[in-house]
Amino acid sequence: YFLPTPRVSLLHNVLGNLEKGQGLATSQIVLGVRPLPVLFSTVILKVLNKPSSSACSTGGSTCSFLKSLATIHEIEAINAAGFLPGLRLGYLMCDTCASASKALQGVGHMLQVNGSLNVICDYSDFRPTVKIVLGALYSEVSIAVARLMNVYMVPLLSSTSSAPDLSNKQRYPSFLRTVPSDEHQTRAVARMMHHFGWNWVGVVYGDDAYGSEAFHSFLGNAEANDVCLAYQEVLPHYLDDSLSLQSVKRVAKVIRSSGAQVVLLILKAELVELLFKEMIGTNTSRIWISTDTWTKSKFLSEMKGINEVGDILGFTFVSEESEPFNNYLKNLTATPGGYNRFIEEYKNLRFNCNPQVQNDDYLVRALDTGETFLYRAAVWATANALKKLLKCNSSSCSGDINFPPWKLLEELKKVEFEFENHYINFDKNGDFLSYYNLIMWERDGHSRRFQNIGKYQVLDKEIEVDKNFTWFSTANTTIPPYRCSDHCAPGSVKKILNVSCCYNCTLCVEGTFSDAPDLATCKACPNGTWALKGWTQCGPRSESYLRWTEAHPIIMIAAAVFGILLLFVTAVIFLVYRDSPPMKRAEVRLSCVMMVGLSVSFASVICFMGKPNIHLCRARQLLYALGFTLCVSCILVKAYRTFLAFLPFGQLTCGRLHKLYKPAALVIGLTALQGVICLLWLILDSPDIDPTPPSPQSMIILIQCSEGATHIGFGVMLVYIALLALVGFFLAAKGRKVPQEFSETGYIIFSMLMYLFVWVCFIPVYITNHENAAIVQATAILVSTYGVIFCHFLPKSLYCMQLKAILNEKCFYGLVSNCFKSCVHLFFFITTKLSSTADLKDNVLIPSPTAPPTCCSPPPLPPPAHQVLTPLQLYRLPLPHQQRPSLFWRETLTGSLED
Repeated sequence: YFLPTPRVSLLHNVLGNLEKGQGLATSQIVLGVRPLPVLFSTVILKVLNKPSSSACSTGGSTCSFLKSLATIHEIEAINAAGFLPGLRLGYLMCDTCASASKALQGVGHMLQVNGSLNVICDYSDFRPTVKIVLGALYSEVSIAVARLMNVYMVPLLSSTSSAPDLSNKQRYPSFLRTVPSDEHQTRAVARMMHHFGWNWVGVVYGDDAYGSEAFHSFLGNAEANDVCLAYQEVLPHYLDDSLSLQSVKRVAKVIRSSGAQVVLLILKAELVELLFKEMIGTNTSRIWISTDTWTKSKFLSEMKGINEVGDILGFTFVSEESEPFNNYLKNLTATPGGYNRFIEEYKNLRFNCNPQVQNDDYLVRALDTGETFLYRAAVWATANALKKLLKCNSSSCSGDINFPPWKLLEELKKVEFEFENHYINFDKNGDFLSYYNLIMWERDGHSRRFQNIGKYQVLDKEIEVDKNFTWFSTANTTIPPYRCSDHCAPGSVKKILNVSCCYNCTLCVEGTFSDAPDLATCKACPNGTWALKGWTQCGPRSESYLRWTEAHPIIMIAAAVFGILLLFVTAVIFLVYRDSPPMKRAEVRLSCVMMVGLSVSFASVICFMGKPNIHLCRARQLLYALGFTLCVSCILVKAYRTFLAFLPFGQLTCGRLHKLYKPAALVIGLTALQGVICLLWLILDSPDIDPTPPSPQSMIILIQCSEGATHIGFGVMLVYIALLALVGFFLAAKGRKVPQEFSETGYIIFSMLMYLFVWVCFIPVYITNHENAAIVQATAILVSTYGVIFCHFLPKSLYCMQLKAILNEKCFYGLVSNCFKSCVHLFFFITTKLSSTADLKDNVLIPSPTAPPTCCSPPPLPPPAHQVLTPLQLYRLPLPHQQRPSLFWRETLTGSLED
């Protein structure tokens, strides 16, 4: 390692004599190498009462010495190669002591002409001996010197000063650099944090121009990459500031108390050393992000306890090792004929003033000589600009060597050349844009070594990680997950709390989605698509209706078709057996009209299937309304006929009621009234496709019919049919004691009860199960229609087909009576004063209320011979009032009874 020694003086003599080379002309061009001191030094700050020379603090840095040697070596290599025929480059080197004031003093020394620096109004023809100044190490120093250089337009070319403000050509027109602006480096740091998934970091920066500008540049890039600051602390950049150590302790306390595990240090290496000592002393481990100022600091990598601070990684400028330069370092000596005080001091310190040992490979082994690439590139850029300015060819340079510096600045901005496999040029801001190397500090015993793990391309703005590596934090290749909040999975978004990186995850609402983690807002679904809560993508909604290929519609269609076929077969049977007594009592013509109405009702069920449209919506309701109304009207006529035939009325009343009995007119009139209701329904509140939008919680678009905006027409239609059924029920109930040989009251009562029961149940189910309204109504239609078939037509058909042993009319009615007699009897006991008349006293065979005959009961004993009556004799006997047919029906019934 390099031992600290007393500082060299502020100004050094000319190190390379501007001498005449052998075989060369006596022309010389001098370069000012200002901010590359042999040993790193700083100014001791104190209050000054008068102008005086400030002393530099003690300390040493072989890295600064190495960079100075790289500049000297390239100057000597250019001279030795005859790159500028007939010319030699000289250099003047000054130690700035990391102070802007010292640097300005050194610049004044470099630019003086004839021992003085005159003040004039126009420096267009200002021709100092030093044509260009190479430096400085720190941006704060370069900013101060660049402002002075603007007066003389002397080029200032730096290989380390990376403050973003120096890219402003209006403020610093004479400044150029062989490094990118820190704007790119801070973007690279933010991109790296984003790449590794770190969004909760702390920042500590110096109060100099470099630290302040780099920090503010990082703020914008951090926000663009979703990185948030847990804290931001400032340290004074002057090492001898009496408050420096106290400030370091304060910052160390903030770091330890914060939950942020990633810390960005925009500091000089010496301040980083003080901070690391505090961390090591308190056993604090973090992930430390470095900047180019200390990414490859050798003395930091070898400090005691460096392996205790945690992971360290950061960016550094492009670097390339040079074999000629390495050989130069192994045989370090001054230019022949010249004197280099810096080299002599180094040798005295390195070999303890031992003249027997003059050289070794210590600098090559101990330092990264590739870091000098940009310093060597700066010298070659100057040489190429001079070659063009002086119009040099392979043998001579014809230009005037005593040129004003601003002409060299113009050529320097346009220079383009290839150097050690790198293309060197300057952009419009005077910056050299290449790439940054991503460096990881890996364990190497008790110290660290620098491992290149990737790079950041300045132009592409993308970071590349070349290989896996082991983290101190996890002891494996797993990236430490240091975040304020966990990632929000796709399907959710961030709900920001206090800062943008601290949030809760909330699921995307219906109609929106998020297809990537950690999105700030949900994306709206495109038209025609939808997403449920928490979905990662949108999809088309499926349409829901009774499809022809589904099981339920197929069953319902089959039931409707079977019902139509059953009615057709029944109609055939009725026509074939139309002269039989049961068929005469059933009124074949009226029954056939009923079958037509039921067939239409079955057809309406088919209209419930398939994708609804306005025509189907109207057709299915009209078919059902008219068809079932036609059927119920016929049933009502039958009930009315029995009511008139067997109930006693006065002569006047009977005449009026008998005039109303016109079957055809009643059926047509009642059905036509339903037609008028449907017509008004279609005009005023027509059925249509239901415009109700689908539920946000559903991916199904329910395509179904709406029975109008108010459903009034639909309700009136159903109420009208129910009213007809209820009237028919009451009429049949009044004649319930009529012998079954003369009426169908039992069938009417049972079928109307079934219809009313079905549709009373239908109403609440229809209202509460709106999504299945079509299925509910179609099912109700099928059940009520089949109820009429089984009550009115099936028993007679079976009877007529000689199936009396299985089911005859009396047996079927007995079954019906057993099931419903108690219910009907109770109902009419309340509404009608029951007759107290006992069973027929004339030995007429009438079913007893207490012991109704059933098909399952033993047959009644045959009456005595003198009590057995024919139907005609039965009719002619005196009957109670409840069972006596009116005179109006005598001729009608006599014929059928005689048959």
